[in-house]
Amino acid sequence: MKIAVIGAGAIGGLVAAYLKIKDESVSVVALADTVNKVRTAGLKISGARGDFQVAVDISDKLDFCPDLAIFATKTQDMESAVRRNHEFLQESIILTTQNGLQAEKIAARFVPEENILSSIVMFGSTYLEPGKITHNFEGSWIIGSAFVANNTKVTEVSAILNKIFPIIVAEDIKGMKYLKVFVNANNCIPAILGKSMQEAFSDLEVSKISMAIWKEGLDIVNRSGVRLESLPDFPLERLTKLTSMPLEESARIYSGIMLGLSKEPLYGSILQSIKRGKASEIDYINGEFVSLARANNLPAPLNEKLVSLVHQVERSGKFFSKDDLLKEVNKLLPSLRGASKASDEAISKT
Repeated sequence: MKIAVIGAGAIGGLVAAYLKIKDESVSVVALADTVNKVRTAGLKISGARGDFQVAVDISDKLDFCPDLAIFATKTQDMESAVRRNHEFLQESIILTTQNGLQAEKIAARFVPEENILSSIVMFGSTYLEPGKITHNFEGSWIIGSAFVANNTKVTEVSAILNKIFPIIVAEDIKGMKYLKVFVNANNCIPAILGKSMQEAFSDLEVSKISMAIWKEGLDIVNRSGVRLESLPDFPLERLTKLTSMPLEESARIYSGIMLGLSKEPLYGSILQSIKRGKASEIDYINGEFVSLARANNLPAPLNEKLVSLVHQVERSGKFFSKDDLLKEVNKLLPSLRGASKASDEAISKT
């Protein structure tokens, strides 16, 4: 297969590098500043599989028709990336990797639906600077057809990508993608604080906010009739169990999980974008809860507030202190200041 990876950030850069060292035919499409640096110094990968450097073909636009185009831009950049390259993509298999549920819909405006595959990335990486990426932790890569039943396209792509990550073929990838929104929904908190995941969630008061996000989100999806499907590394039972516990207890468990994710500082995708002066994908993560709530005439006060706070950080470049974040959240969930029983009652009322 001739493979194009469009976007050379945390996921795209890592995937392109691993494909290249497996001797796959891979080219990268990226922004001009990344193109210049990678042409000079190659892709520099560190972390879970050691440190190495690899040269790849890279340009700012497609100039050939790939068999497989892996889109690894942020969701908010998806339309411009497809529009810029769509003349070369009409016969290509398109694989989306974005968080949230909108990337496939965006791609379908420009290319045939039957060519679009959706995926969920369960491994973790951090984009440090153009061409420099840390692979934080291993994980599977879940793939399924976005609009039609799984077919030979899924089989062909799975066979290639299984060389670099364990591939799982999903029959209900939409239900899995909704659950992945929960996995990513707490990335907004380190982004608001300007801290790594480990720094942010070592604090139990901050971890309580995470559990409150999940409680509100689960209430919204349940009342909207959305079916969630377990992920290989994140079973649905984990979400339902943690959200049914007293807040103090669930926060302690969640904090322990997050502290054990990576030896290297782990920065979520939202904070990575903010640090680079770019718009984040918050509208496609916590914003998914907000949009679903509005569509079904349901409240989503906590997620609405957190989306607003992330946008405030994007505009100002100034992070919130823990105390300021708690003040903002406590206006909506005052029980976070006190007993977990009161917290559960307050959340259930919303």
